[in-house]
Amino acid sequence: MMNESLLTYISACPTAYQAVEHTAEILEAAGYQHLREGCLSSLAAGRGYYVTRNGSSLIAFRTPSSTDFRGFMITAAHDDSPCFKIKENAELCDGRTLRLAVEKYGGMLCATWMDRPLAVAGRVTVRTSGGISVRPVVLSDTTGIIPSVAIHMNRNANDGASYNPAVDMLPLMGEASDAGLLRRRLAEALNVAEADILTTDLFLYNPQPGMEWSGYISAPRLDDLQCAYASLSAFLTAGEASAIPDTVPVFCLFDNEEVGSQTKQGAASTFLFDTLTGICEAVGLSHAGMIGKLSSSFMVSCDNAHAVHPNHPEYRDPNHAVYMNGGVVIKYNANQRYTSDAVSAGLFALICERAGVPIQYYANRADMMGGSTLGNIANTQVSLNTVDIGLPQLAMHSSFETAGAKDTAYLVNALTTFFSTELLDCGEGEYRLTEPRTVRGED
Repeated sequence: MMNESLLTYISACPTAYQAVEHTAEILEAAGYQHLREGCLSSLAAGRGYYVTRNGSSLIAFRTPSSTDFRGFMITAAHDDSPCFKIKENAELCDGRTLRLAVEKYGGMLCATWMDRPLAVAGRVTVRTSGGISVRPVVLSDTTGIIPSVAIHMNRNANDGASYNPAVDMLPLMGEASDAGLLRRRLAEALNVAEADILTTDLFLYNPQPGMEWSGYISAPRLDDLQCAYASLSAFLTAGEASAIPDTVPVFCLFDNEEVGSQTKQGAASTFLFDTLTGICEAVGLSHAGMIGKLSSSFMVSCDNAHAVHPNHPEYRDPNHAVYMNGGVVIKYNANQRYTSDAVSAGLFALICERAGVPIQYYANRADMMGGSTLGNIANTQVSLNTVDIGLPQLAMHSSFETAGAKDTAYLVNALTTFFSTELLDCGEGEYRLTEPRTVRGED
């Protein structure tokens, strides 16, 4: 049932813009109120709120009742995935066929995008009487296909392929007579005049629905919507519990992780710092007071990990092999591409132990460089104990990825316990994880 809900979430989130829109709908159904970033001073004690930035990043939280709260318990996941961004002058016509001009967003497995129906989603800027209106849009019907070159034309196609994104990865959209089709479809979907469409942020996405099979799940965008869904579910589940931690729970959904996070809405931006500052100021806590709270705060950076490939076990580190359905993965890297250290990993291991969730440890082979993620980047703006974790999966950055059917529930349970736990920095290298206080009924 949980994986069915996960796959529904993924289908509703073809790009970061739809991910924020859909997540906001879920939060509002749970009683959370949307606030603009500049309005955090009007927070009410004990209420749930969320703020967005750029329409593609979101932070949700529940406010403390006073300045006496312990600290912040934060999860961070990302809502973008490697794909192809459609260029502004989108259509390429050679007199016979109509293609789309695209460029790579992030590092994807190019071959997995070929010979499959692709759809379009993102956002459109529309002219209004006094300015512009930004509208999310999804064109779920097939918009194009990136055709492979036949084996008869390229006899070396199976001997190791190299793809030129300006040549090999341009989608076929239609015939020359279809010129203007994309703009017409956008105008129709948004119910606006074509002339009022000013500019776009559009991406190709794989509309294939996910599936559960033989103990696994396969779907587009598992990296990182599986973690986004799990952390959102845990955030909401912990908020409904009768045990109330003396901390501020914070759920973060960041855009642009796949291209380095160096944007106004990415993990390297001031978005988290600005939000935490607003929460503190709303309850009368100074900047210095907020810095003090960060010592008893904890962030879990959630981004999927590489499972051992059944056909290529040689890529694993012998002592750090992780497997699908084996539980939550704690990730390490000496060069701080992952920010886990002895303190943060030890604390999170105890939380998983409390939750009854198995853990695995991952590190790249010493001769293979891995990717980076949210934790180390976010720490440059908000410094606190942070652990990098994820769920094991195959074919990361493919247009269709595979993970374990048991692991989503493992992460939800671990993070529900995380949000229900209080961290106390006792000084001198001593930390304590305390049980939350319980709301007692009247005698």
